[in-house]
Amino acid sequence: MKVQVVEPSPGRGAMIRPGVLLARHASAAERWTQSAERREGFYVLRLAPGVDPCRLAADLTEQGHEVSPNHVVIGQPLFFGGPTGAPRPAAAPSYRAGEPSRVTAALLDTGVAAHPWFTGSEWFRDQPGEVPDADGDGVLDRQAGHGTFIAGLLLRQAPGLGLRVIKVLDGNGVGDEAGVLRALAHLRDQRVDVLLMSFGCHTYDDRPSPLLERALAALPDTVVVACAGNTASPRPFWPAALPRVIAVAALDAGEGGRAAFSAYGPWVDACARGEALASSFVNFDQFNGYAVWSGTSFSAAVVAGAIADAARHMSPAEAAEHVLDERRNGRFPDLGVIVPAPR
Repeated sequence: MKVQVVEPSPGRGAMIRPGVLLARHASAAERWTQSAERREGFYVLRLAPGVDPCRLAADLTEQGHEVSPNHVVIGQPLFFGGPTGAPRPAAAPSYRAGEPSRVTAALLDTGVAAHPWFTGSEWFRDQPGEVPDADGDGVLDRQAGHGTFIAGLLLRQAPGLGLRVIKVLDGNGVGDEAGVLRALAHLRDQRVDVLLMSFGCHTYDDRPSPLLERALAALPDTVVVACAGNTASPRPFWPAALPRVIAVAALDAGEGGRAAFSAYGPWVDACARGEALASSFVNFDQFNGYAVWSGTSFSAAVVAGAIADAARHMSPAEAAEHVLDERRNGRFPDLGVIVPAPR
C-alpha cells in the first residue's frame, strides 16, 4: 500500500496512507467520502480526489469528531550505524523455558517464526508466521525476524509466558493505524495482562489519535508498553506518548546512558538496554535461529517482559508499579526508570 509523507508544520513530518480518513462515525466526513468500510469500532473512509486527509481531520477534530488520518506505523529496530545497526548472526544466548505461566502477553508485530524456544509451547499453535523473504529476491526482508526476536526477549525475561501474536507489520516493518485498531478490537474479549507494541509513528499534528486512545481505553486491565522510537529526539512518538502507555527508551550496551538513536523526553517512562541484545531469530541465509540486534523495539520488550514476570505474583498494574519503582534501579532524566536487561 502507498505511503505519503506529510509536513503540516516545517520539520515535523508524518507518514499516512493517502486519501484515507479513519472515523468513529461515517457521517463525520460524509460529504467528502467516496466509500466507507465499516470495521469493528471505526470506519475507513476513502476520500474524494483532492481532499487532504490531514486538513480535513484538523477541521473535523475542531468540531468535536473523533477522526484521524490513517497514520503509517513502523517497527523500531536499527539498520544503520555500524555494529549496532542491522541484525547480525549470533550464538544462542542463555535461555530457560520455565514452567507455564498464567500470565498472557499480546504481541502486535510481524508474526513469529517456528523456533526451538517456542514450538513446544501451547501458545505457539496457530500463531501468524513470519515470512523471511516475501518478495523472493533472496534477501532477508528489512524487518523480517522482528516479531520472533521480540518474542524471545519476552520469554527470556518471563520464562513460561503465554503469548498471543497478531500480525500488524509486514516484513519491512510497515503497518498502519487501521490495522492496529483492528488488532486491538480483537483483544477486547480476551485476557491480556501485558500488551507490547514495538512500533509507532509521529502524527500530523503531534497529538494522539483519538481512535487509538479509545481502543486502548477498552483494555482497562491490560498494562500497555510501547517503544519510544529510534528518533534521537524529544518529539512525542505514538502510541508510546499516550498517558496510559509505558513509553520505553533505549540505553547503550553498558546501560550507562541513552543510546544515541533513542528518543527521550518527559513523556518517556522507562529505559532498558537497546544496543546489541541477543535473542531468537528466523532461519535464513547466514542466520541460524539467533541474532544480535539493536533498537527501542527491543528495550520495550525487556520492560514488558519484566512486568509480565512480576505479574506471576501480583496484578498486572501492581507488577508495572513494582518494575517502575525507581528505588530499585534508579532513573535517568528524560529516559525514565532503569529496567535491567537479560544477561
